[in-house]
Amino acid sequence: MADDVDRIVEQWRRERPDLETDAMAVFGRVYRLARIVGDRQERVYGALGINRGEFDVLATLRRAGAPFQLSPKALAASLMLTSGGMTGRLDRLERAGLVARSPDPADRRGLVITLTGAGRTLIDEAVAVGLAAQREVLERLPEPRRRQLAALLRELLAAAEES
Repeated sequence: MADDVDRIVEQWRRERPDLETDAMAVFGRVYRLARIVGDRQERVYGALGINRGEFDVLATLRRAGAPFQLSPKALAASLMLTSGGMTGRLDRLERAGLVARSPDPADRRGLVITLTGAGRTLIDEAVAVGLAAQREVLERLPEPRRRQLAALLRELLAAAEES
């Protein structure tokens, strides 16, 4: 069954038969799939009052384990953000009572960001509904094919990160 990506690839083959379009067939689908699922996740996070960027901060703190705290620098590095981008997210999350800033006991010039009880409750719910949105799409493939797809993507990602 042909999809939009097949049609685009076929148009390029017709117009530019000299091009190798296998990569377009793969990455066009990866991009579209990521966008579709990302949009679904954004909607479920929005229903909880947060956006994807705020989810990422809360999830990073939650994954850090008890006491669910990191320095702003560690958070920014983990999320590949500038300090300015991180500050804006932290300001919004702090106003919402989801994180707290406090002095770093190990560095009097530094801060630590701690997930509050409300933040932990919210991120635990957000992770669950976000995964449900992903599963809704992924479960359309039989379980062995899902494992195969995960393995192939892991292999391709490793190769891309090496180059």
